[in-house]
Amino acid sequence: MIYLDHAATTPMLDCVKQKMHETIDLELGNASALHSPGQYASRLIQEARENVARLINADPSEIIFTSGGSESNNTVMHTFASQDIAISAIEHPSAIEAAKVYAKHVEYIPVDQWGRISIQHLPSNFQLISVMMANNELGTLEPIQEIAQYYRQNAASHTYIHTDATQALGKIHIDVKALDVDYLTCSAHKIGGPLGIGLLYIKKGSPITPLIYGGHQEYRLRAGTSNMLGIVGFGEAAKWCWEHWSCKKYQKVKQLRDLLRQRILSGVPYSSANSPEGGCLPNILNMSFQAAEGESIQLYLDAAGVAVSTGSACAAGDLEPSYVIMATKKDAEVAHSSIRFSLGLDATSEDINQVMQVLPDIIGRLQGISTIKVGD
Repeated sequence: MIYLDHAATTPMLDCVKQKMHETIDLELGNASALHSPGQYASRLIQEARENVARLINADPSEIIFTSGGSESNNTVMHTFASQDIAISAIEHPSAIEAAKVYAKHVEYIPVDQWGRISIQHLPSNFQLISVMMANNELGTLEPIQEIAQYYRQNAASHTYIHTDATQALGKIHIDVKALDVDYLTCSAHKIGGPLGIGLLYIKKGSPITPLIYGGHQEYRLRAGTSNMLGIVGFGEAAKWCWEHWSCKKYQKVKQLRDLLRQRILSGVPYSSANSPEGGCLPNILNMSFQAAEGESIQLYLDAAGVAVSTGSACAAGDLEPSYVIMATKKDAEVAHSSIRFSLGLDATSEDINQVMQVLPDIIGRLQGISTIKVGD
């Protein structure tokens, strides 16, 4: 199987598996306990906290561990309950749906045809602005630093800035101090860590209201027995990204991604790109194929040994067209015919060759039985 769905989840790194297995064999206690097995577990968690903090240039005390990106996003939105929240039109569902539940008023910041926000469209007089660093369907990078600068210079009162960096972590350099954001969301399984563990960066002095009460864990900001194995795995994945310069490694992936884009556009009739050529994550490519349904393309590719996605894994099974593509292209047919290729560090040129051996025939077959006339 050629796995090109790394934006959904990335296979666990070998060093992470090894670290977690070693931790299991230690038979440690609860990290909240005062006895020696518990305190050793606590030290392992602190080591992991330091590793993930280093990866985004944060202080370890500014990191709380959560169950993943969705919980982190929900925690931020919950903090601004009954207040005005502005959010990009292409945010992750966990941010959009949480904002709908908690906010007094939600404003959606429009994006251009490539999913990019313009500073000119930023609203004023909002307590929280939430804009993802990189879109999970398109790979589009947002000008987070410029957005923060705009509000620091122009807002009459303090506006807090949140960015979901779940897709960006490990692919591009992240420095929370340079970005000047108040909150940042990440998840371990996008960088070769385990599923079910994420983090929320909270800048010192920024308000936070716990989503889960009932314990002193995570500086009393997220109650519950620490997911020690998950945390240790996350820390090891972050350590690997730091020590192996994963951001530089992904520049080679970008070359393969660009090659795939060029070969699809030249080799598959009536194909179009939804991801921008520049200002995009190095591993994500979203394409549309006229008169061919995305779900059908995905299933045919799977049968041919190629794993891809029709968009966000969180929206799998949803028959509605991608709201991300609708916000950018404003065309339901383009949205319904979109496919996301997301490459990993193990991608090769041979993978691209094998995709192109089967993709043109699959698209041609689907276009041949479609009720939509190709070219209309």
